[in-house]
Amino acid sequence: MMHDRWQFPRYHLQVNGANLDLLRYERPLVEHGEVVVGIDEVGRGALAGPLMVGAVVIVSDDGPPEGLTDSKALSAKRRDELVGPLSSWCAEWSFGLASAQEIDEWGLRMALAVAANRALAGLVLTPTIALLDGPLNLLSAPVRAFDGSLPSPPLDYADIRHVTLVKGDRLSATIAAASVLAKVHRDRLMTDLAEEFPGYGWEANKGYGAPHHLRALLEDGPCHYHRRSWRLYGAGEPDQDDAEALNAS
Repeated sequence: MMHDRWQFPRYHLQVNGANLDLLRYERPLVEHGEVVVGIDEVGRGALAGPLMVGAVVIVSDDGPPEGLTDSKALSAKRRDELVGPLSSWCAEWSFGLASAQEIDEWGLRMALAVAANRALAGLVLTPTIALLDGPLNLLSAPVRAFDGSLPSPPLDYADIRHVTLVKGDRLSATIAAASVLAKVHRDRLMTDLAEEFPGYGWEANKGYGAPHHLRALLEDGPCHYHRRSWRLYGAGEPDQDDAEALNAS
């Protein structure tokens, strides 16, 4: 969906499902000189660990590595194999994180926006247009008052020109690449954290609500990497903005 709030050239971005090509959205943009960034998140629905947002920039329509698609449709081995080719293919990539404490303090919707803005802030190139996975502008969030000790930072990239794509990680090369790179790096991080807290099985479940993880929460309670404001063991649940962010895809 294109947004009318910002005035910018109207490109033909329709996709023909019968002839789907992962650069269908990016190609007309880079041909007109746009610096395109694809953005996707991982860890949104996890009970523990950070939320991570990947940002992948391209400035040409060179074809992406073979086999690129939504990270959830790939095996861990295949995702690892794609890291090198993806890093060589794109012009630049970056990640942004929001910690469990920040998610608890700000809510998921704001934490998503902060992590996405951090991802863009880590780039050297300046994107001129963003392709975003899902129906929401991940770079923006409703202004809310926060009572906690962590003030939310400004969202410097909230007004960047953007296109939101439902199931964008299956339709767009840059979004799919951001999905894969972010998934690989978050999985590695959760495997490292599992050495510090071995009882939760994070090396396997990556912080999600697998049975072993839930049993450990019931028996041992949460640690400081858990999102304590969430429904961990029957207590707490996301508020309305968080529910919207959780259900967006």
